[in-house]
Amino acid sequence: MNKILLIIQREYLSRVKKKSFLVVTFLVPVLFMGMITLVAYLAVNQGGLGDKKRIEVVDESGWFAGKMQSTDNVQYSFADNYPKAKATFIKQDYDYLLYIPATVTNIQMFGEKTPSALNKSAIENTLTGIARSHRLADAHIDSTILASAQKEVSIDAKQITEKGEQDAHTDAAFAVGFACAFLIYLSLFLYGAQVMRGVIEEKVSRIIEVIISSVKPFQLMLGKIIGVGMVGLTQFILWIVLTMVLSTAAGTLMGGKNADSMQQMQTTGPGSKMNAATQAAANNNVSELLGSLSSLPVTQIVVCFLFYFLFGYLLYSALFAAVGSAVDNETETQQFMIPITLPLIFTFMIAQTVIINNPDSTLSITLSMIPFTAPIAMMIRIPFGVPPLQIAASMVFMVLGFLFTTWVAGRIYRVGILMYGKKASYKEIAKWFMYKE
Repeated sequence: MNKILLIIQREYLSRVKKKSFLVVTFLVPVLFMGMITLVAYLAVNQGGLGDKKRIEVVDESGWFAGKMQSTDNVQYSFADNYPKAKATFIKQDYDYLLYIPATVTNIQMFGEKTPSALNKSAIENTLTGIARSHRLADAHIDSTILASAQKEVSIDAKQITEKGEQDAHTDAAFAVGFACAFLIYLSLFLYGAQVMRGVIEEKVSRIIEVIISSVKPFQLMLGKIIGVGMVGLTQFILWIVLTMVLSTAAGTLMGGKNADSMQQMQTTGPGSKMNAATQAAANNNVSELLGSLSSLPVTQIVVCFLFYFLFGYLLYSALFAAVGSAVDNETETQQFMIPITLPLIFTFMIAQTVIINNPDSTLSITLSMIPFTAPIAMMIRIPFGVPPLQIAASMVFMVLGFLFTTWVAGRIYRVGILMYGKKASYKEIAKWFMYKE
């Protein structure tokens, strides 16, 4: 046991003390939040309609004259003679010429440059709002009554439990479940690959021959797996803390300004009421989503996340270590990586359709019980509510799967770690597994 602890200590400290670890740990959240902040800033300040556009309008229908109000982004001017306006457009200081026929069909917009999608969409929204109001007025239909009749019907989902009635926030459960599953999916690949590279480096440098003279191969493998896992967990916790701190600070500094700018960008002419309503609805949805997170079983989600992250990592890292011991360079690992990573990839893909839409289906329950697929499948299901018996059974299978996988990987590792110059195959690895001590 002391030898395993020494190996864990060596693996942990040798990686944590590296400058690269410190740089990546503290720089990644900063870069990530910086990228999000930059994208938000550019979307607000550069992603709108851009410079003020001057548009000459020829309205043969008479519907739009006097109703297309200029804004900070668009300035409208009206002309009567379409052929003359089109002939002199190049000489005029206009960005676009908008031609509206009497039938209000086949509306055309001319310009020296192709209009951006946002410019075109903003003008279309303005025209649509005015045309709708005009048609409703001609039909003697009150637009207020029509808007009320078109109001969408929403369902307020509730859960009935032994503790009573409570809100069931489907959107929040979807977001949290998918985020947890994605983090585990990414972490298993990231830190499992670190274990594999560490094994390959020690094997190629022949350091392993010296180490094996003092400890058993299984002890070495177990110490390496746990040590790297602790590094990953440390880095993971620091990332979460730093990201939360930076996101809170960035939200405080830029939230109000960006919200006002986005609202102003969405406000373009008579269609602005529709855009403002859409923006307000989107903001309300986000607020409701954030507020509904408190209604989820946060403690259960956190505990299960840490459990499945840890044991999922231990299970897959044992397999990654076995692969690393069987090859002499990272290029040769590809043929062995596909069978190992396929269950993860399959579950992540199926989770986005079947498990999220039907978390209590037979397939969802089955995948959450299989150790190779449980870390992703169960984390998708947890926010939607999973019976305690299923969670307990899944955890037991996860621990048993880890023990069995580690035993299998250890038998391959003990032989493969000392093999040099011979290209491994599945048949050769099977022989290594059958070798006696």
